[in-house]
Amino acid sequence: MKAIAPTFRRALRTAVCTPVNRLLNLVDPPVVVLLYHRVTTLISDPEMLAVSPDNFRAQMQHLKDNFPIVRFEEDWAKASKPAVAITFDDGYADNLLEALPILEETGVPATFFISTGTIGTGAEFWWHELEHILLEKQSLPSSFTLSDKRYGRTWSTATDRERQELYNSIVRLMNAGTAAQRDLWLMQLHRWAGTETTPVNIHRAMTVEELRLLAESSRVTIGAHTVTHTRLSSLTVEAQREEMTTSRQQLETWLGQKITVFSYPFGRRDEYTKESIALCRDVGFVKAAANFNFPGQAHRWTDPYQIPRHLVRNWPVEMFATQLRGFLTR
Repeated sequence: MKAIAPTFRRALRTAVCTPVNRLLNLVDPPVVVLLYHRVTTLISDPEMLAVSPDNFRAQMQHLKDNFPIVRFEEDWAKASKPAVAITFDDGYADNLLEALPILEETGVPATFFISTGTIGTGAEFWWHELEHILLEKQSLPSSFTLSDKRYGRTWSTATDRERQELYNSIVRLMNAGTAAQRDLWLMQLHRWAGTETTPVNIHRAMTVEELRLLAESSRVTIGAHTVTHTRLSSLTVEAQREEMTTSRQQLETWLGQKITVFSYPFGRRDEYTKESIALCRDVGFVKAAANFNFPGQAHRWTDPYQIPRHLVRNWPVEMFATQLRGFLTR
């Protein structure tokens, strides 16, 4: 019963929300905000964050041919028909190298929310380190014990399935943890596996110069996405403020432009707080993006500090068009 409960809840929510949203859309044309992370081709993509260049080009052309495309920072109150906004999170190098040429080719604008802590470091995001340790290394000990007073436990790692289960468990813990906790846990994993922190070029974040090149495009808006990509609800109010203000200040220093928009790391309803929303206003952001399990469309009455978004996967254009029709109503 537990296995089907989430599916049942989603189906029930869709059955209830879709007719209501269709009526609301007649009153006020919606803006659907799409969320991307990467445009590249990967052999392994356990988080399913990458869209291939061919699929991305087809998706952008479909949007260009069928919808008004608005910028995230714009006032959407004057929209006369359903529109779409494009956003990216994190700051991968392929945003410049593979996504931007397609956006310029198709004439589509996009907002890129940048997590500044990895920019210019050559480092990967922590989830890629986990992938290298747990899913790619061929030989590992038969079990792993996480040494932590609160979260410590032991996992068997004798089989590929058990390694996947450990990967999924550690991802959940790290999503909820602080940057300091993640670093300690990664050190334990590296020692256990006998590996070193050696970033893979395909997963790297942009350099500062690459970020400047991205920001120079007339198709691009840059927004803040914290420094350490830590779930804000796990931090004190002052630590949240520091994440927001420091990321914004770094971007403004690097780019010489005002940063007015923000997206919450992870961005589910339980991953930021009412204090996070108040801080966004306080530090001067005019809009903030939530994330992909926060379904819905943006309307005139939508809280500008909780803009819902829909995650886009590596879909062929036919599936993308089908998904988009659903995004407009649920």
